[in-house]
Amino acid sequence: MRLKSAAAAVVTLMLAASTAQAGCLTGAVVGGVAGHFAHHHALAGAAAGCVIGHELAVHKKRRLAAERAARLQAQRSGQPIPQGAH
Repeated sequence: MRLKSAAAAVVTLMLAASTAQAGCLTGAVVGGVAGHFAHHHALAGAAAGCVIGHELAVHKKRRLAAERAARLQAQRSGQPIPQGAH
Protein backbone atom coordinates (compact mmCIF):
# COMPACT_ATOMS: atom_id res chain seq x y z
CA MET A 1 0.00 0.00 0.00
CA ARG A 2 2.83 2.40 0.82
CA LEU A 3 4.43 1.73 -2.56
CA LYS A 4 1.24 2.70 -4.38
CA SER A 5 0.93 5.88 -2.31
CA ALA A 6 4.54 6.81 -2.98
CA ALA A 7 4.16 6.16 -6.70
CA ALA A 8 1.00 8.27 -6.82
CA ALA A 9 2.76 11.12 -5.00
CA VAL A 10 5.71 11.03 -7.41
CA VAL A 11 3.43 11.06 -10.46
CA THR A 12 1.42 13.96 -9.04
CA LEU A 13 4.56 15.98 -8.31
CA MET A 14 6.00 15.33 -11.75
CA LEU A 15 2.80 16.42 -13.50
CA ALA A 16 2.65 19.67 -11.54
CA ALA A 17 6.32 20.58 -11.98
CA SER A 18 7.65 23.66 -13.74
CA THR A 19 10.92 23.63 -15.69
CA ALA A 20 13.17 24.33 -12.71
CA GLN A 21 11.25 21.92 -10.53
CA ALA A 22 11.43 19.26 -13.24
CA GLY A 23 15.21 19.39 -13.06
CA CYS A 24 15.00 18.95 -9.31
CA LEU A 25 12.55 16.07 -9.53
CA THR A 26 14.50 14.26 -12.21
CA GLY A 27 17.73 14.68 -10.27
CA ALA A 28 16.04 13.60 -7.05
CA VAL A 29 14.75 10.41 -8.63
CA VAL A 30 18.13 9.55 -10.13
CA GLY A 31 19.99 10.54 -6.96
CA GLY A 32 17.57 8.60 -4.77
CA VAL A 33 18.02 5.43 -6.79
CA ALA A 34 21.80 5.85 -6.83
CA GLY A 35 21.82 6.59 -3.09
CA HIS A 36 19.69 3.52 -2.40
CA PHE A 37 22.25 1.30 -4.08
CA ALA A 38 25.11 3.12 -2.33
CA HIS A 39 24.51 1.65 1.14
CA HIS A 40 20.91 2.85 1.52
CA HIS A 41 21.49 6.61 1.41
CA ALA A 42 18.44 7.35 -0.73
CA LEU A 43 17.45 10.59 1.00
CA ALA A 44 20.94 12.06 0.78
CA GLY A 45 21.16 11.01 -2.86
CA ALA A 46 17.76 12.53 -3.60
CA ALA A 47 18.73 15.83 -1.97
CA ALA A 48 22.02 16.04 -3.85
CA GLY A 49 20.33 14.97 -7.09
CA CYS A 50 17.71 17.69 -6.67
CA VAL A 51 20.36 20.40 -6.33
CA ILE A 52 22.37 19.10 -9.29
CA GLY A 53 19.29 18.58 -11.46
CA HIS A 54 18.04 22.08 -10.73
CA GLU A 55 21.40 23.62 -11.63
CA LEU A 56 21.57 21.65 -14.88
CA ALA A 57 18.03 22.74 -15.83
CA VAL A 58 18.86 26.40 -15.12
CA HIS A 59 22.07 26.25 -17.17
CA LYS A 60 20.24 24.58 -20.06
CA LYS A 61 17.50 27.21 -19.98
CA ARG A 62 20.08 30.04 -20.02
CA ARG A 63 22.07 28.42 -22.84
CA LEU A 64 18.96 27.99 -24.99
CA ALA A 65 17.93 31.59 -24.35
CA ALA A 66 21.40 32.85 -25.35
CA GLU A 67 21.36 30.76 -28.53
CA ARG A 68 17.88 32.04 -29.38
CA ALA A 69 19.00 35.65 -28.83
CA ALA A 70 22.09 35.16 -31.01
CA ARG A 71 19.98 33.60 -33.76
CA LEU A 72 17.48 36.49 -33.67
CA GLN A 73 20.24 39.09 -33.70
CA ALA A 74 21.93 37.37 -36.66
CA GLN A 75 18.65 37.26 -38.57
CA ARG A 76 18.00 40.96 -37.92
CA SER A 77 21.47 42.04 -39.03
CA GLY A 78 21.52 39.75 -42.09
CA GLN A 79 24.59 37.86 -40.90
CA PRO A 80 24.92 34.08 -41.12
CA ILE A 81 23.65 32.14 -38.14
CA PRO A 82 26.49 31.28 -35.69
CA GLN A 83 27.60 27.66 -35.50
CA GLY A 84 25.94 25.66 -32.75
CA ALA A 85 22.91 27.93 -32.66
CA HIS A 86 20.74 25.92 -35.06
